[in-house]
Amino acid sequence: MGRYIVQRLLSSIPVIFLVTLISFSLMQLVPGDPAIMVAGLQATPDEVERVRVQLGLDQPFHMQLLHWYGNLLQGDLGTSFLLGRDVLEVTLERLPVSISIAVYALVMTLLVSIVAGIIAALRQNSWVDQLVMTIALIGVSLPNFWLGLMLIVLFSVHLGWLPTGGYVDFREDFWGWLQAATLPAVSLAMLQMGLLARITRSTMLEVLRQDYIRTARAKGLSERKVVGKHALKNVMIPVVTVIGIIFSLLLSGSVVIETIFSVPGIGSLLGSAILRRDYPVIQGGLLLVAAMLLLLNLVVDVLYAYFDPRVRYRNGK
Repeated sequence: MGRYIVQRLLSSIPVIFLVTLISFSLMQLVPGDPAIMVAGLQATPDEVERVRVQLGLDQPFHMQLLHWYGNLLQGDLGTSFLLGRDVLEVTLERLPVSISIAVYALVMTLLVSIVAGIIAALRQNSWVDQLVMTIALIGVSLPNFWLGLMLIVLFSVHLGWLPTGGYVDFREDFWGWLQAATLPAVSLAMLQMGLLARITRSTMLEVLRQDYIRTARAKGLSERKVVGKHALKNVMIPVVTVIGIIFSLLLSGSVVIETIFSVPGIGSLLGSAILRRDYPVIQGGLLLVAAMLLLLNLVVDVLYAYFDPRVRYRNGK
């Protein structure tokens, strides 16, 4: 297992390199000049050119890229063009906000979808099954940005139960954080709830048809023990494999949701940086998010071996 983890960490280096290379290349192709954004729309061409030289944007693409990689090897992600602050400091300030909401959405997704999927499977073809699958289909079909706006109208404007936006640090006020994070988390989680509920239902139906389940029932075990002790662990195997994918989708969807709910997270930071052509923030933010997701996928692989003892990671296999 130790050798497998080391190999996975080493194999992550080319992935990080490709992510940064592709993002750096794409930003160079996007129309717009960061120097104009920094100098201001009223700046003269000479002033814009001076800013471009100060930012190093006058250098060829390959020189800018090599300079960025050289700084990266020293632990320097650069300085934001517009904020004038260290990129690592800015992103680390915003990252806990996005992670807290994504984790909240992930926990919500797992609890609701697994329970709903199991209930639907145990009540196959009943009205309960049809209701759960209909709600899951609606959740898959609704765009999260539209859902977020509708939740604001219903729960914030009309009912006044939850705030329209903003963020409260959970370390300072947990109840305030829960109120502020609920609508963004639901908006992010609804799509994943629908998908995971369908996966859980189909997996549970397949497991319940296995011979060992029939044997357990023939021995006189209660349905609760059959499902909880024998079936549930096998149902969790495909669920564990998609946790990394679900969490990455939750983070990727945070750009729109954080903007709608005025959440000061990494998603809104990256969205603002893309619009304002703040290259260092884009590069640094994507690098940290990619590294975090790669680490999460490694944790998921280790958990997969725990839930399925047949899996053994030896010699990289």
